[in-house]
Amino acid sequence: MPHMIWKGAISFGLVHVPVQLYPATQSEKVGFNLLDKRSMDPIGYKQINKNTGKEVTRDNIVRGFEYEKGKYVVMTDAEIRAANPESTQTVDILAFVDAPEISFLSLDTPYYLAPDRKGEKVYALLRDALKDTGKVGIASVVLHNKQHLAALIPVGPALALNTLRWGDEVRDFTEFKFPDESTKKAGVTPKELEMAKRLIDDMSDTWDPTKYHDTFKDDIMALVDKKVKEGKVAEVMTIEEGEHKPSADILDLSELLKRSLKKGGATPKRGAKAAQSGEEGSEQPTRPARKATTRRKRA
Repeated sequence: MPHMIWKGAISFGLVHVPVQLYPATQSEKVGFNLLDKRSMDPIGYKQINKNTGKEVTRDNIVRGFEYEKGKYVVMTDAEIRAANPESTQTVDILAFVDAPEISFLSLDTPYYLAPDRKGEKVYALLRDALKDTGKVGIASVVLHNKQHLAALIPVGPALALNTLRWGDEVRDFTEFKFPDESTKKAGVTPKELEMAKRLIDDMSDTWDPTKYHDTFKDDIMALVDKKVKEGKVAEVMTIEEGEHKPSADILDLSELLKRSLKKGGATPKRGAKAAQSGEEGSEQPTRPARKATTRRKRA
């Protein structure tokens, strides 16, 4: 069961439908963590003052509206919530329109509205009335301290609330260059149009979202499973400050060679410890170091 966002009521005329608002979607995207390749530790993000470059603690962060360049009005969360108190817990229906009139370009985020406090009857009344008339409700609602325009839509047994983009958020057609809507002026012949219609008819199907899959996600997960089975994994490990030592699973030969050249072929620390167990003044101090290096690679 998803987490409830808020509870309130749908309001149209004198009728109030008590409801609970839930997210209607869930993210199934493939996500990757940023890691320190030396130790596999997760990389975090800091909130930085852009002028000083210093980190800012959470209790020193406020919300500000820039009314002029470099000048702000600071507002608290309580002030933002209080700016429109009548709408914060209410889906206020402003009008009913025919469903096809709403452009797909206007659709934003979908939510489910579930009946609350024994409001099943009035909930079903509104849902079925919308179905029978082919209408959707255009409503105003405040979510996450922001006012939204939304469409109240009957979907199967549910009422869904789909937030809409405001009119000035959808770019106008005139900003782009499109072919003329007249097929003749666009250079399309009647024969070409007829063939295109036939192709569309041949490829037509009923909408079933379960037929379609995120193939990128499937391929990535298959690759992850393959690497796990092959033992190609990396775990978090402790590294010494200033030492760039990758884990054995991601051994960087180039880095080892660079470090060897910087030291002028000097015996590594581990090799030095191994050399100390031999006789002092040995004329071949590098042999024990090689053995120690070999043991480390096998490990």
